[in-house]
Formats: sequence, C-alpha cells, structure tokens
Amino acid sequence: MKKLLLLPVSWLLSLAATGQTTFPVNGVADPRSGYYAFINATIIKDPATTLQKATLIIKEGKVVSVGNSAPPADAVVIDCKGKFIYPSLIDIYSDYGVSASQRPSDPFDYTAPQQFGSATKGAYSWNQAIKSETNAADLFGTDDGKAQPLRELGFGTVLSHYKDGIARGTGVVATLSAKKENLVIIKERAAAFYSFNKGSSRQSYPSSTMGAVALLRQNYLDAQWYKTRPAKEGINKTLEAWNEQQALPQIFETTDKWAGLRADQVGDEFGVQYIIKGGGNEYQRIQEIAATKAPYILSLNFPDAQKVEDPADARFIAWKDLAHWELAPTNPAAFEKQKIPFALTAADLKDLKTFWPNLRKALLAGLSAKTALEALTTTPATFLKIADRVGRLEPGYLANFLITNGELFAEKTTVLENWIQGERYDINAKNSTELKGQYALRVTGAGGVTDYQLEVKSNSLATVKANEPLTTKFSADGNLVSLSFSLKPTTKVIGTGQKDSVFENKQAGALIRLSGVNYGDSWQGVGANEKGLPVSWMATLTKETAAGKDSARQVWEQPEARVVYPFSSYGNARLPEQETILIKSATVWTNEAGGKQEQTDVLVKNGKIAQIGKGLAAAGARVIDGTGKHLTPGIIDEHSHIAVFSINEGAQSVTSEVRIGDNLNPEDINIYRQLSGGVTTSQILHGSANTIGGQSQLIKLRWGTDAEGLKFKGADPFIKFALGENVKRTTVTQGNNRFPDTRMGVSEVLNDAFQRARDYEKALKSGDKTVRRDLELDALVEILNHKRFITCHSYVQSEILSLIHIAEKYGFKVNTFTHILEGYKVADRIRQHGANVSTFSDWWAYKTEVQDAIPYNAALMQQLGLNVCINSDDAEMARRLNQEAAKTIKYGDVSEEDALKMVTLNPAKALHIDNRVGSIKVGKDADLVLWSDDPLSIYARAMYTLVDGTIYFNREQDRESRVQAAAERNRLLQKMLSAGKNGAPTVPAKPTAQVVLHCEEHEQTTGVLDVDAFDL
Repeated sequence: MKKLLLLPVSWLLSLAATGQTTFPVNGVADPRSGYYAFINATIIKDPATTLQKATLIIKEGKVVSVGNSAPPADAVVIDCKGKFIYPSLIDIYSDYGVSASQRPSDPFDYTAPQQFGSATKGAYSWNQAIKSETNAADLFGTDDGKAQPLRELGFGTVLSHYKDGIARGTGVVATLSAKKENLVIIKERAAAFYSFNKGSSRQSYPSSTMGAVALLRQNYLDAQWYKTRPAKEGINKTLEAWNEQQALPQIFETTDKWAGLRADQVGDEFGVQYIIKGGGNEYQRIQEIAATKAPYILSLNFPDAQKVEDPADARFIAWKDLAHWELAPTNPAAFEKQKIPFALTAADLKDLKTFWPNLRKALLAGLSAKTALEALTTTPATFLKIADRVGRLEPGYLANFLITNGELFAEKTTVLENWIQGERYDINAKNSTELKGQYALRVTGAGGVTDYQLEVKSNSLATVKANEPLTTKFSADGNLVSLSFSLKPTTKVIGTGQKDSVFENKQAGALIRLSGVNYGDSWQGVGANEKGLPVSWMATLTKETAAGKDSARQVWEQPEARVVYPFSSYGNARLPEQETILIKSATVWTNEAGGKQEQTDVLVKNGKIAQIGKGLAAAGARVIDGTGKHLTPGIIDEHSHIAVFSINEGAQSVTSEVRIGDNLNPEDINIYRQLSGGVTTSQILHGSANTIGGQSQLIKLRWGTDAEGLKFKGADPFIKFALGENVKRTTVTQGNNRFPDTRMGVSEVLNDAFQRARDYEKALKSGDKTVRRDLELDALVEILNHKRFITCHSYVQSEILSLIHIAEKYGFKVNTFTHILEGYKVADRIRQHGANVSTFSDWWAYKTEVQDAIPYNAALMQQLGLNVCINSDDAEMARRLNQEAAKTIKYGDVSEEDALKMVTLNPAKALHIDNRVGSIKVGKDADLVLWSDDPLSIYARAMYTLVDGTIYFNREQDRESRVQAAAERNRLLQKMLSAGKNGAPTVPAKPTAQVVLHCEEHEQTTGVLDVDAFDL
C-alpha cells in the first residue's frame, strides 16, 4: 500500500485517459487504473450526510466506496487529515464548449430591408428564431482554458446549450474534464431550451415580447398538427425535433419576475412545466412565483453599487433600482422560504470571481448552507435526471469531488483540488497549508543543536528570531519550504561545547540555508549551515496566528428596504383592500337619468355601489366627507398604451395572433399617475404599425396587483386595426419592403385576410382533422362571428368608408373608429354602419393625413347621433382626460354632463362594459373619483380614486409617501456611497429607463428617464 500525504506529493500524480479503443495512439499506450484512497477526511456525501474521519475510494474515474473501509493494498493512499471532501458542483445553465452566437448589434434596425423568411437552409421552420433542431452535443468541444475558471469555482459538471433563439434545441451534460469530448459527455440530449429573445435572427418577426409568445404558442400547435399532417405537407425537421424534445426537461430563460410568470402561463396552456431561469428579482413577487409550482434556476449576478457622488447622476436613479441593489442577495433565501426547488448557476456573472463572494452574501441574507449545497449538487442533478451519476458521492457515481481546507461556504475556505472523472485538477493546493503562526525551529548538525523561533506571516514572509530578529528569506508553495537567514554574534547555541559553538563577528553575514517539505503542523528537511556543512531541521507549530482582517473583504449588511407592491417608490407594503365606504354630501354626477345630484351620499360595499341618496348611514363604514367636492364615475380611456412591455408587432401586415395581455407590465408608473388623474379603466391597444394588429386588453388600474390582477374579467375581446400612413409606412424612407405601400394595398390586405378566414372556418366546420390550427385566422373568425370586436385607427374619410365597405361585405361591424379626425365628414355613414367613435379633443396638423382635423369634430359627431369618446393615446394626456373632455364645451357647446360622459359612460358603451362601469348606479362596480372641484375644471384634482370599492389613490397618503420615498432614497444613496468608499465594486451611475409606448411608433420602445425616481 502506497501512502502519500495529500499536499506534498499529490501534485506529482496525473492520470492518463483510460484506454480508448476507438482512438489510435500516437506512441506507446499508457493506461492507468487511477486507484486512490482518500483517508481521514470529513466527507460530505450529500447535503444531508456528513462522515467524519472517513475514506473515499475511487477507481477508473468512479466512486468505489465512501465510509470507513480500509484502503485497498494496491491503491494510492492520500491522507486528507483536516480536509473536507464534497461532491463537485453542477452548473445547470452554461454555454461552456458551445460557440456563442454572433448577435446583431441592433436586431430592430428599421433602416435595413425587412427579412420575412428564414435564412436557414434546409427543411426547417419558417422562422429562424426557432432552432429546435440544434443539438449542443453536435457543437460541443472541450476547452481547457474555459474549463479551468469553472473548475476553480468548484464545478465539475455543466449543462451547456446554444444560447440563441426562442427555441434553442437541446443541451448537453458534460464534465469539465480535459479528456476528449466523447469521454466527458454524460448525457447527449439532456434538456430543451427556450426564451423570449429571438437572438441572432435578423428575421423581422417577431419584433416584440408578445410576438415571441405568439410564435411559441403557434409552434406548440404546429408540432401537434405535424404528428398527423397530410403527406402533401412534406418534412419539417424543426417540428420533428420539437416533438422529440418534449419528453426532456424544459428550461425557459427569462429576464425578470414578470417574464417568469409569463413563461409559466405559456407552459400551463400546453401542459408543460418549465424549469425557469430567473432574472434575479423574483423575491419581489415570490408568492406569485410559488403559486406557479415551477422550479427555478437562479443566478448570483447581484448588482454593483453605482457611483452616486454627483447628485445630478443620483437624481435619475429610481428607488426600485436602489432597493434592488440592497435586496438582490435575498432572492435565493426567498425561494428557500417558499420551498421552491431551485438550482444556482454562475451564468450572467460579469466576473466569475464574484461567484463565491456573492454566494456568501446570499448565505448572510438567509439562505441556508444545506439548501445552497443542494442547489449546486443534488437539485440540478435531479432536474436533469442524472442524479444516479453525479451530485453525490456514492458507489458507482462519477469521481467528481472537491477537496477543501474547511467547510465549503466558510469565508476563509479554499478549494484545494477538484477531481473530475477521477483526475486531479490543482486549484489552490500550493496555498493550502499556509498556516500563519509561530513555529519552534530546530537545526541539527555536526556542531550541535540550535533552537530558534520562526514567525510565519504568509507564504512569502517570515522572520527567524534568536535573541532578536534575523534577516530572513522565506517561501512556501504548500509542498516545499525554502528558508535562509543570516547569523549575528548574539546567537545562543546549545551543543557539545566545541570551539565553534560561539560564532565570531566575521561570520555575522553568513547564511544558514534550509529546504524541506510541509507535513502539515511540522516542516522537515535538510540544508547547510553557515560553513556549508550539512544540517537537518524541523519546524513545529506552537501557536497559530489568528487571521488578520482582510482589507479586501466585502461586508454585506442586512437590508432595510422592504418589498412593496408594486416594487416602486409609490408601492404599498400590502395590497389595498376593499372597504365599506360612505361618501357623504358630495355633488354626484350619476350619468344616469337623475343627472347631477347635490349634497348626496353614496355607499360602497363589497366592491359595488350599494346605495345612493341623502342621509345614508352604514355601521363600520369608512366615512369620507364629500362636502364641496364632486363624485364621478371613474374615467375610462378607450385608447391607451400604458402598462405593457411592447406595443407593436409590425413585422407583418396581419398579426392578429398576438395578444397585448401576454405582456402586461403591472409596475408601469403611469398606472399610478393616471389613477391620480381619475382613470380607473383603460383599453390597452396594439399599436398602428400594421393593418390588422394584435388583440387588445382591457384593464382596471389596480395598482400593485400582478398582470392577471389588472385584467378586466368578463369583458368582450377586442382587436386593433389600422389604416393610413402608419400602415403603409409613409415615413419609412429606407428598408420598407413590407406590403402594403398604398391605401389600396391596405384594402386588399383586409380583403385577403377575411377571405382566408372564411375559407379556414369552412375547412374547420367540414370536420377535416388535418386542418392546421392557425391563431392568426382564429381571431379573424371570431370577428366574423361577432365574438371579437374591432377598434380601428383611422383618419381620412376615404379609408374610413373603404373599411366600412369591407366590413359589410364580410358581414361584420367595425365597433369603434379611433382617432377618426375626419369623422365629421362622414358621420352619417358611420352612424348608419353602427360604429362608435373615439377621438382627440384638439389634436391636429401633426402629420399629413390630419391636416383636415378640426377641434369641433367631437361635437359635430355627437350632434349627428354618434356615441363619442375622448381618448388619450398618450401616457401624459390620460392624466387630464377630464380637461380634454371639457374642451368639447368650448369647441361645440356640448353640455357639461355630456362632456363628462365622453370619458366615462360613452367609452363604457363602446367597450360593452356599460352594465358594470361608466355611471353611478346601484349594483355597478364602485369605480369612482372624488374631485376637489368641478371635474371639468382645470383646478380639479382627484382626492380619492376607487376601483371595485378599493382606494388605489389617496392624495393625502400620496403626500406622505413622497416624504417617505425621499427619506428612503437618501438612505439608500448614503449606503451606496458608503459601500463604494469601503471598497465594494462600483459602476457608473445609470439612469433608470422607462418604456413609453405610443400608437404612432413603428419601433417597439422609447427609453426616457423614469421620473418616478424623483417626482410624479
């Protein structure tokens, strides 16, 4: 039995690859068995099992036994006294060994010609963002240079995939061994990958989040259809691969909490439970995340402190970014608390060296060491169905393990070695036995025995002392020790009393030179004395020096910031609740037959209007004094673009398959701002980039709820159409090769779409089981069957009449013409058709097709009997729709009550929700606004805004929250400044961007400063 000390000798050991019968040997074959016994170690078999003074035996890259077995006679024995052995870590979200995609610098470059078809050659999908046919195993190549940084962190196994596209194909599980590819791959097709990011694809579609969702949804349906497709449809290798991958673990990359919830909804729709790669802020909605039952992959990519010394820079950083900086390390602990299974990954780290410091921050923030170890070993192995091969130290498992000098998560612990498939990779062995302390040094030679004191400060700094310090040179690499020091006359010698027992002055500059081997608590070796005569020596540890303060250590303080709903400076510690509310003595604008009622009370109960009258009373009700104030129904914005992540899917002329509801943003500050202006309901419309846009989403402005909580349940579904300059891209001077280019072309797109929808419906009704389900045509069939209703962007009278003609040709009705600035010219024809109209009060001359717009438009259309609404189409204007409605009094002498109805009851009628909102009537939803003055006055301010009997805006509370928000911002800024001064990594200040979306824009997003950073 060969017995070796771990650190002094193990560096000499290196295993060659096991004999490879399929690869020729250039030279003499040198197979080795790799038979090792690691004794006297603290072995962590798995997160729940720790063995003391145990033995790990491995052979030919596999674990033979773990426990108290005696080392085999022919095994190399490595003494691990004082050392810990852990299973090597597993990174479940890597691209190691797979070439990164070449992503375009600007995938939404609208000056470049649009690409409508796939550029991928072969019998593959029509859309090149769907890459299901990609197998990472076919692209995989070992790369020792890229493997070593991961090995140094402790990883031994990775799940690697091609990080490009919406459907990314399969990932490969491989070890980080330097062996050939065929020997390191554990599982060739281990998981299928998805995202909402089309990646390197230059294909125009999709160009939005909701388009990515629609593409995924359609591909699920197409793959199901492909299984029983008619022979004439031929071969689609992408759909074949898609179907083959559905039995694998399904991993979905997301960028934030809302994307994770969105991805889970897509999976639920098709019976798929994704493993979701999170974005790092899931703690902000952890209850909703837990409700999905989805397992997660969490990165440790926590934000760095920003440089906020300049107050001008700090001013534009929103509270949510400051608070996230403080709270991000709590994310893993939030998952543990909710018992959500999760794996940890080094993905997204800008510098891999931050992995361990950030993990230790997560531990300080509440993550338990046991769960952290599970998240890096057994959990990812279970996710990938390879828990019988890696993640534990059990007989038959791969010999993937770490040797450390302490408990893995302790701050001072060092990973010494990483053994992968039975091969040793030196990580920090040279520094592993640095014991700062005091040693008794004894030098023995022909002249006798001499004792010294040796104080070791580091591996390169030590001092030998006799009666006083001696000039010393010292170095240690964990295995070998080199020491030399000069002599001085005062040196005392204990010996035989020979003549040379006391040194003379002439020898004061002579050196004693020693070298030897580190045996842990003692060092031994040989050398030469000042006369060049041989000596032996030993240094024995007498006192270990306590570790000094590490000046580079980052101290993480427990956060003071709270999770609020929504995660905004105007969020609440808990969601507002319905109340029984009695509003007393207000002027009530009922919008009903009773008209305006003075000194009237309104009782709200269970989210509904319970009573209207004088002298009302209700036990336990919250009483609000309405004296001198005005109570109106909540304002309804028929045409809005707030609260979404994308608004236009303009890549094709017809995109009726996309749904605004797929990409709602509940944290858009414009929800709160519009509540402050009395808005309670908004129709969120697709933009006007194409003829037939996406499906609308009606929302109630329930500030603080999630995406589903915003939706107006039970409302009729709508869809956005558009006509005119935006559709034919009049202003796009380059790169416009998308049909149509003229208003004639727009009409033909509509004719073609509805003819295809008719034919499709006929085929469905025929009972032909081979008909492919088409989400684009499904929406159009709903229109034909009066189950989905149109809001159409329109300006010019000729195109208005053209759409009416097409609608009547196919037997449906245009529900609402929006914008409709030339409506006054054709109001009689619109009335005959039965459409509603929604317009601006006084917008004109902002582009060619509105040059005939007049501010009398709304009044003239109302006089001709149309149901007229005033809308915003603008996040700012929506805050003062009451004033926009008031303008119709000036431009057309509309009555006050009729003017108010243009932003309350009339849009309720247009949206088919007037049975629930738009007026103050017993039984209707308690969506109400209490104004400080006449609601049509420029001085009117919303004091309270209620949605479903819940107060979502309270002006007095708003004033208080501003003071609190300012104090909290200052605290966070001061903490960030302090972190930077104390050596924490910092980055330049980055203004918080807010996405503001408009109907008129072809591009998807406009970045502006998020002014909730400093004001409403």
